[in-house]
Amino acid sequence: MSKDYLVFSAGHFITYEGGICERLHGHNYRVRATVHGQLDENQYVLDFIILRDVLKAIVDDLDHHMLLPAEHPLIQVQETDQEVEVRFEDRRWIFPRNNCLLLPIPNTTSEMLARYIGRRLLASIEDRTGIRPGLVRIEIDECEGQSVICELSNE
Repeated sequence: MSKDYLVFSAGHFITYEGGICERLHGHNYRVRATVHGQLDENQYVLDFIILRDVLKAIVDDLDHHMLLPAEHPLIQVQETDQEVEVRFEDRRWIFPRNNCLLLPIPNTTSEMLARYIGRRLLASIEDRTGIRPGLVRIEIDECEGQSVICELSNE
C-alpha cells in the first residue's frame, strides 16, 4: 500500500562507527507497506481499509517529531515532563518533551525506522483482526529515490 498521506516529516541524527555523529536534520519520509499471507474466506490477505487505517495511525504518530533512539549504547537520554536531554560524547541537545519520540531502536536510520514501523504494523493488524500476516514488507523513502526495505516474517 502506498498513498500520498503515508508520509511523515521528522528530525533525527545518526551516529556512525568511530564516534561520528551527523548534524541534526530532517526528512519527509514516504512509507509503503506490502502484506503477505494466506487468503481468507473473502479471498484476500487483509482488508485494505484495515491496512490503510493502521499504517496511517503509525505514520501520524511519527509525524513532526524529533526521533530519538532509546536503545543506542552510547547515546544518553534523560527525560522530564518538560524536556529531553540527549548526550553523545561531547555533544548535548535539549528538546521540548512533547516534540520528541523515544523509539525502541538503536539508531534512527531508515532501516531501523522501517523495522519499527513493520513491528508495529504486525502487532496492530493482529490486535484489529486476530490474524498475524506471514510477512510484512516496509519501504521507507527518505528522499526521492533513496529508500530502504525491511521484511519481517511471522516467526
